[in-house]
Amino acid sequence: MLDELLELDLGCAPHVLARLAADLDADAQTIREVVERLSADQRHGRRPLPAPLPLVPSIARRFEATKLDDRDRELLTALSVSLNGRLDPLLEFDGRSAAAIAAAPVGEHVRLHAGRVRFADPRLSIWIMAATGTAAIARVHERLSATFRLRGDRMSADWHRARASLESAPETAVELTSIARQLSEAGHPERALLLAKEAAQHTTGGARDEACLVAGASAVGAGFAAEAVAWLAGLYPHAEERWRLMGLGGLLVARAFEQGAVPDVDPRALRPSTDDDEGWCHWTRAAALGAVMCAERGDRSGMRLWLDALREGTARIGAERELRDPIVALSWLIAGERDIDDTVGSGPVIGGMLCALRAALDGDVDLGLRALARGGSGVAAEADPFVPGFERSPVVQAYRAVIEVLLLVWRGDIGRARDRLIQAALVLPVSLPLAGLGVVLARRLDLAVLGELGPFARSLTAGLLAGARIDRLVDRGIQSFLAGSFDDAAATIRLWADLGSARTTMTVPALDELALDPDGGSTPAPSIEPPEIALGQRLRMRLATAGDARWRSECIDVREAARTLRSPFARARVETMLGTQHAIRDDHPSARIHLQHAERLFELSGATAWARAIRGRLDRLDAREGSIVPATDPLSACRAAWSLQLTARELEVAMHAVRGAANREIAEILTFSVRTVEVHLGRVFTKLDVRSRVELTVLAHRTDHHL
Repeated sequence: MLDELLELDLGCAPHVLARLAADLDADAQTIREVVERLSADQRHGRRPLPAPLPLVPSIARRFEATKLDDRDRELLTALSVSLNGRLDPLLEFDGRSAAAIAAAPVGEHVRLHAGRVRFADPRLSIWIMAATGTAAIARVHERLSATFRLRGDRMSADWHRARASLESAPETAVELTSIARQLSEAGHPERALLLAKEAAQHTTGGARDEACLVAGASAVGAGFAAEAVAWLAGLYPHAEERWRLMGLGGLLVARAFEQGAVPDVDPRALRPSTDDDEGWCHWTRAAALGAVMCAERGDRSGMRLWLDALREGTARIGAERELRDPIVALSWLIAGERDIDDTVGSGPVIGGMLCALRAALDGDVDLGLRALARGGSGVAAEADPFVPGFERSPVVQAYRAVIEVLLLVWRGDIGRARDRLIQAALVLPVSLPLAGLGVVLARRLDLAVLGELGPFARSLTAGLLAGARIDRLVDRGIQSFLAGSFDDAAATIRLWADLGSARTTMTVPALDELALDPDGGSTPAPSIEPPEIALGQRLRMRLATAGDARWRSECIDVREAARTLRSPFARARVETMLGTQHAIRDDHPSARIHLQHAERLFELSGATAWARAIRGRLDRLDAREGSIVPATDPLSACRAAWSLQLTARELEVAMHAVRGAANREIAEILTFSVRTVEVHLGRVFTKLDVRSRVELTVLAHRTDHHL
């Protein structure tokens, strides 16, 4: 589905699509129609999905013959507007027992289990809300409000009362805002945002400012950057100072997520005007957030400015040890400095994340992974002075997930790292942490496993935030390298080096050794990485720069040093370089041994595309020596050449076409529509500069013969 939406220029964040699939019974046609109605911010997770989702033609057709009496319709409407789907309140609302409801015609539309009730088909809720008038929905809210009040559930009663009111109901706002704050701190920011938004509509003055603050903070926690900015920016400059100070940190984070940079303001101009300790606490935490956001984006001058404010604030409130020291350490580490003290704070960020990164940089990646696992076990909810109340938020969980994936990559567990990132991307906004590091990892992991960018990586890239450092030239170089186009790979990587070697601060797999000029230049300064990754890089560089005079001694030294590498991926990269250098010097037996080692190590790490590339080298080496090699596709060389110009789907369509398959046959083989095949074939013609199937077939055989 991600692929199909990308083809339609409707890129959708994986966690947003997963949510839509759950809410739309995983019906592809309905999902596509709903996505077409969403804004770009909603598709990419920068704003929440509309509630209810829009009524689209496929839903209208599905339920157009549905007949409901007034009582059943009211029950389904009540379920649609319910906050949590608890069964008992709905039974009291309806007046029937669970057994009676199950036996009635409405029973086919609901599922009752373990004290809960839900729609058998969640799309029915959308149809019910669209087909029910505003006045009828208000009456259901009124009845539900009375039901919950009798049950002593003041929050639910106030929620439904506010939703029923056609005029403002300020008496409900205080309770809704209070409950929203509690929900946000409990790790349910989307529900908190819903309540806080409702509260803001029913009050004015300071109470409304507080509701806006909670709505904005909840949006930050959920990863809705654009939504958060909309709510928090309204506090400036006219809201009371207490609300502005409380919202400052969230606004800095939301702006950094949305615009790629921390707002260019002087922290001193935003300092509290009184000696109130609470105000100084909020200002100090905002300074900490500003420093870390600047560090993520490589803005060292901005980071220093906010760190100075942090030092002033922590001295004022006496939080040097628990907040200042770990934030200074974390900021400089993210900015790329290794020489930091061993300060560690508490909580998932300045405790777990900082501890995990420091352990990895000290050479113990497994210890770092254990530190992350302990922080996410749920056994102990340790408070974090840096992000109090947001320890369980999706944004903090996304940071933890991205760091975990990074550590798995550093350990050489490539296949598992990709699986973990895909798993996280289905539920969390993984493109936000560390200025888009999750997107870089998704792209590099897809290349390592698939040899090309898959739908998850391309979908995350489509929603890329401003200022994210995505090294597309490096990605192109890796793809060319794995496809056997070594000259193109080297030229691309050298161009990347000429343009300044843009990269993430934390090392992800690249091809730095190809950035050398023919005379043996130096590579860009390394990013931060574990000692083993740095050693593997140095060994590859030694082999790449070794002249014939010292080749033999360098080869022996590198071979011995490579045996100390515990990361199968890092060692496989060195073995690949050893095999390549032996082959260049016509030492084919040694080349074969090292390339075979590399192939097995890449397979062990899960980097299957790298393993396939090495198998291709081994086959060519065997063929050069006259060995018997397995029969290959007569158009395999053409496929390899075209794979650099065409998408995976376009390539499959093109290869079937040059073998003589008709459009309908291709559609059946690939389970596409005939129209989709025609669209792909048209794009193939354009990219390869041909006008017909005949010209495409001639080009294919000419290309294959030449290669």
